[in-house]
Amino acid sequence: MLEYNVSLTGKTVLVTGAAGFIGSNLVKRLFHDVEDIQVIGVDSITDYYDVNIKYERLKEIDALHRDWMFVKGDIADRELVENIFADYKPAVVVNLAAQAGVRYSITNPDAYIQSNLIGFYNILEACRHHEVEHLVYASSSSVYGSNKKVPYSTEDKVDNPVSLYAATKKSNELLAHAYSKLYNIPSTGLRFFTVYGPAGRPDMAYFGFTNKLREGKTIQIFNYGNCKRDFTYVDDIVEGVVRVIQHAPEKQNGEDGLPIPPYKVYNIGNNSPENLLDFVEILQEELIAAKVLPSDYDFEAHKELVPMQPGDVPVTYADTSPLEQDFGFKPGTPLREGLRAFAQWYARYYGTES
Repeated sequence: MLEYNVSLTGKTVLVTGAAGFIGSNLVKRLFHDVEDIQVIGVDSITDYYDVNIKYERLKEIDALHRDWMFVKGDIADRELVENIFADYKPAVVVNLAAQAGVRYSITNPDAYIQSNLIGFYNILEACRHHEVEHLVYASSSSVYGSNKKVPYSTEDKVDNPVSLYAATKKSNELLAHAYSKLYNIPSTGLRFFTVYGPAGRPDMAYFGFTNKLREGKTIQIFNYGNCKRDFTYVDDIVEGVVRVIQHAPEKQNGEDGLPIPPYKVYNIGNNSPENLLDFVEILQEELIAAKVLPSDYDFEAHKELVPMQPGDVPVTYADTSPLEQDFGFKPGTPLREGLRAFAQWYARYYGTES
């Protein structure tokens, strides 16, 4: 295992995308774990999905009454980013701000270029000009595209993205590598695999399915149900992020006297892909148990098996052995346990108990 070389005590941490699903959970975890820490959150609060959920997440952070500052703004705004770095001087930066979603990137490419490329470039430039101990940023399992080899390893070639979203995330890794090489900035990319849980993103399948089933609509199950996904519970994602934050890749020079890029990439996934039909079956059972759906709900009448959608892949499957080897952690929350937590949250949040 690697030894931690970044202490968070007494430090300022910048979390972009702080009103997001992973970002808000990360902020709460940092405050839980570290007594003397300042967290600066930034988020543009776009209406890509229901902003009320984003504000609810921020309200939970505000209630902690800790050293927390929130800035509403877009990391694609160069001046805003520079001012945040100049004013707060973060020692650690966790860049989670991004336009997410594979299908949305097909019809709205501009949002991805602005946030995922220009925004990330602005973060890199700010890290370059300020003393940052460690830059951690979100990549995605989407970079693996339609790779046939499973499980997906960070050693695999990932040069054939099947969506613009995936292309922007691979670009983030390339940009970070270049900045690590040129400016000796320690950076770690994290390829997240299908994150789910309470107060998650409504555009994700489990959330969208729940909304439609509750409204009596038909849900579409792509690739005729023959998709497999490495569903990863949000607490497992956050656990991995917190551990990774605390070890920055070591700065060292090569034989030519020039810096060897202090750069790493890890998968964070459940290492146990689930068939989509099985996933939907468990979701249905937990929604009934949480009284979101009535006990006699006719599930068969509300599902439709349809072909694969553009940009989708048939399977995602994370090789997490490097994460386990370096940080002693392997995500492992069972799918039923995670979906139960989601269903119970959904019932409380929407007041849907049947």
